[in-house]
Order: sequence, then structure tokens, then C-alpha cells
Amino acid sequence: MSAGRPAGGDATPGAGERPAGAAPAPGPLSGLRVLELGQLIAGPFAARMMAEFGADVIKVEPPARDGHEGGDPLRKWRKLHPDDPSGTSLWWYVQARNKRSVTLDLRVAAGQRIVRELAARSDIVIENFRPGALEKWGLGYESLSRDNPGLILVRLSGYGQTGPYRDRPGFGAIAESMGGMRYVTGFPDRPPVRLNLSIGDSLAALHGVIGALMALHGRRETGRGQVVDVALYEAVFNMMESTLPEFDRYGPVRERTGTNLTGIVPSNTYPTADGRHIVIGGNGDSIFRRLMRAIGRADLADDPALSDNAGRAAQAQRIDDAIAAWTSAHTLDDGLEAMARADVPSGRIYSVADMVADPQYLARAMIERVRLPDGTPLAVPAVVPKLSETPGATRWVGPALGEHTDEVLAELGYDAAAIAALRAEGVV
Repeated sequence: MSAGRPAGGDATPGAGERPAGAAPAPGPLSGLRVLELGQLIAGPFAARMMAEFGADVIKVEPPARDGHEGGDPLRKWRKLHPDDPSGTSLWWYVQARNKRSVTLDLRVAAGQRIVRELAARSDIVIENFRPGALEKWGLGYESLSRDNPGLILVRLSGYGQTGPYRDRPGFGAIAESMGGMRYVTGFPDRPPVRLNLSIGDSLAALHGVIGALMALHGRRETGRGQVVDVALYEAVFNMMESTLPEFDRYGPVRERTGTNLTGIVPSNTYPTADGRHIVIGGNGDSIFRRLMRAIGRADLADDPALSDNAGRAAQAQRIDDAIAAWTSAHTLDDGLEAMARADVPSGRIYSVADMVADPQYLARAMIERVRLPDGTPLAVPAVVPKLSETPGATRWVGPALGEHTDEVLAELGYDAAAIAALRAEGVV
């Protein structure tokens, strides 16, 4: 349990990154202390973003106990590093970057006491346990804020802290379904599909970060913290655009439409002559006219009935058929070139293999290379958003389990003997 940072965790420079050996500038959240009590995706993703922009994030993980290895289960999810004897997930190195790992057993009084001590010195606590778990451990907001009235508690859960569903287990997949996203995703003649990503958790995490920053701003005026209550399904629901007011006013339920966008024409995916696909968004009025002329359909460009989106939406199939007929006779590269000449938004559908070779990704330094603790290089997503004066950075990759336990406890005033006693008792 080293008290230092992982020796091999510094990012190596890529296009547009800091020169070798240069330390990253302090981020805009430098000086902010965040205590992360969550695991897996939603809570840790929210804390990760704060760590990327300079916050001191202390991640609490369960110690090894009762034959279990301990730690956040994400350490073992998805693809593991084949040469790492610990079998650590590659996802972990990104999701936990810049965090300090502390092991604490929250089920015992000593562990709960240390959490209260950490919370008393923190600005934000992030948790994504089932509602009521913190209260069961004596770590609810009333308890934590007693010694720290300015504390902000970000709570991420499937259904929120109130309501008849609050006690149900909630995962991102369920939130995507209840929030409406799954219903509108896929083709009309097939069952709803999911993105091959945990988008519900990630959306909730982003709402958690936004809520925390709002609460911080509010604290500047009042001096008091508050609870940020994020329900996963509500974060998804917040992305559902005009589906609710349209249903309320006119009655239609937005359905699955495959590759197009209901009522926005043309905006679709079209086949190309080389068996690939091109995405074209020509739904602006002037863009539509340029698109039609580019594909040799001046008759549609000049048709008064198609001069605005409402008129185009009424003849969506006619327009899509015309575009598809043209794209089917051209390769993807030829189609993209023609759209670029006409100043029409278009693009290919990228795989991750396309991303790592794309000049735009490279020019924007979006593929960052780090070194794992054993020296193995690894490409990871760079930090976003990009700030001109106080950018975020990868300072080190996800730490080993409990790597910073001694360091953090020493900051709380525990001496070596006290830490050794806690370890002997299985608290850390």
C-alpha cells in the first residue's frame, strides 16, 4: 500500500499534448476534495470527471474479506490486461484515473467513523448505493452534514431517493428502458435494441457532475451544501426531446424508425456502392437545396412543397429514395467528397479502429497514450471538454486497491501504529 502515485501512470505526449516531463497545470477543480463511495459506473464516472479537472478524489473501496478480493467490481469487468497478474480491467485504468484508492469496510463502526472524518474534510461526497444504504451505516446526509454544513452529497440511484420504486434495484439498462430511450431505438418491425454501451449510467453521471457544480455555486451564496438526487431513469428521460409535449398536445407516441430521425428530413443513413454506409444530414432549408443539386435533383431543390422541413417531412420517403439512389451508385469516399464540395454535413460510421487512425481525432489529441504500472503502453480517451486555460489531464492511471490508504489516513492524523491496528482488524 504505497503512499505515492503509481510510478508508471503519467501520460505520454501525443499530438497537442504537453511535452515529455512537463507536469499538467492545476485543473479548475484543484483544491476541491471529493469522497467517492460508489462503485461500477455512474458514481465513479462522475467522480472521474472531477478528478480529471483537478479535484482530489478519494475513492473508498471494500477491502479483501471473507475470501473475496475486494475493490470496485469494475476492476474485473470487460477486457483484462493479459500480463497483469491481478487481472485488472483496462476500463479500470480510465474510470479510476487520478483517484486515490482507500480500502474501508463500511459495515463496521471503525470504517464508518473514518468515512465521517473524510466527509468532514470534503466538499462533495458521491455515492450510488441503493437508497437507504448510507442511512443504514449511519452515513446519511443528516449525519455527514452535521460536522460539515457545506457538504454536497451527490446520490445516483436507479429511481431516486423518493417514490414507490426507490427501493428497487436499478441498473442503467433498466433506466434506458423506463426513461424511453429503448422504445425509440431500433427498427419498427423488430424488438427495441440497446446501445452496446452503458449509456444510462453515463448520462446519470453527467447530470451528477452538473448538479454538483450547481450546488457548489449555490454554496458560495448560502454557505450551505445540499443533496443532489439523480435518478438514472430521469437522466435518460431528460434526453427525450419533444416526445412528451408532442404526446400531450397531439397524442402520437414516437416510435422506432430505424436510421432516420422522426420529423427531421432528410437525416438518415444511406447505402453506398461499395457496401458501406454514409450518414447525411440535409435538414436545413438551404442545405437541402445544396444536397439536391449535388445529387442531380434540381427538381427537388426547386420544389416549393419541399422548401421547409414541414413539407419535407410529409414526403420523407420520396426524398430518402432519391438520396439512396444516388449514394448506391457511388462509393463512400466519393459520396463524402461530393457532400464536402456541396457543404452538406455527412460522415462515415466510425468503429474504434477508425477513430484511432482519424486525423481529426489525432489533431485534437483525443487518443492519449499512458503507461500502466508495469510499463505497458495503453491508448485511452483523452479528457473532455477542452478548456483553454485550465484543461483537464491524466495525472496517473487507476490505482492499485488500497494504494493510498496509509497516505490518506495519515492526513487524518492516524499514526503508523493506529493504521496497523485498523489493518489487523480488517477495517482497511
